[in-house]
Amino acid sequence: MKAHISVPGTTANCGPGFDSVGIACTIYNYIDLELCEDSKCCNIVVSGEGEEIIPTDDRNIAVKAVRTVLERVNCLNYGINLKMVNNIPLSRGLGSSAAAIVGGLVAANEATGNLLSRQEIFEMATALEGHPDNVAPAIFGGITISVTRDSKPHCLRFVPHQELLMVVAVPEFTLSTHKARQVLPASVPLKDAVFNVGRTGMLIGALCSGQFDHLCYALDDKLHQPYRQSLIPGTKEVFEAALNFGAYGATISGAGPCIMAYTDKDPDKIGVAMVAAFAQKDIQARYITLTIDQSGAAACQENHS
Repeated sequence: MKAHISVPGTTANCGPGFDSVGIACTIYNYIDLELCEDSKCCNIVVSGEGEEIIPTDDRNIAVKAVRTVLERVNCLNYGINLKMVNNIPLSRGLGSSAAAIVGGLVAANEATGNLLSRQEIFEMATALEGHPDNVAPAIFGGITISVTRDSKPHCLRFVPHQELLMVVAVPEFTLSTHKARQVLPASVPLKDAVFNVGRTGMLIGALCSGQFDHLCYALDDKLHQPYRQSLIPGTKEVFEAALNFGAYGATISGAGPCIMAYTDKDPDKIGVAMVAAFAQKDIQARYITLTIDQSGAAACQENHS
């Protein structure tokens, strides 16, 4: 009973869409799962991003996800052989934990005969992650809008008709989602909430229609980014560098510290400028250019070299 799964990285919030909007990105982690008859077996091999720090025992979040599926489908007597090949940077705002959870769930479901629907996987992933904004695009691909009603997550997925490029400046330091949430206020002024409602509507409209020129103001936010900028030195300067070199706009990716610029041309010029802006704050960074993954987590070949 084996499964080989690729799962995309994700960016969430996308400016004003706090805890609701997410995009699947063309950077991938890979999970190879083999279920064996020795129920006590739990072998985990991690390579790539985070290989020095990711747990290789029962604390591993992908293993927890695998076991969640095995319990759900009454296959508790199997042991686990798990290989993780990670390309998504850890604790940078590109959905590494969501990828591990979704990869584990989808791999276990594949290995046990695909008894669970994508919606069931979505609900399980949301319960494990705590919120749906990253797990939704990791599962369904594309751009997703997620809400929760009566404790059940719901998701709308779409893909723009025009190609959108995402230039990501990846600083060398990490930032935990927990720490990034601690700086947020318990309440915000009504005018700030109204500001974000309008921007979120404009953001979705611009993405759906491919009228990306509206992103220059649709990406503005007053709910989380103003408070998180203190945790990411150079945020304002990196935003300005991206805009000066032709990006439609820039946002903190997820909880940060990655900064993501949106464009349809000259991604290398934008990326170099963003990295240089971080360097002015004595922060080493690199950049990667991504597009929108349309498939979400999916079966793949075993060889990931």
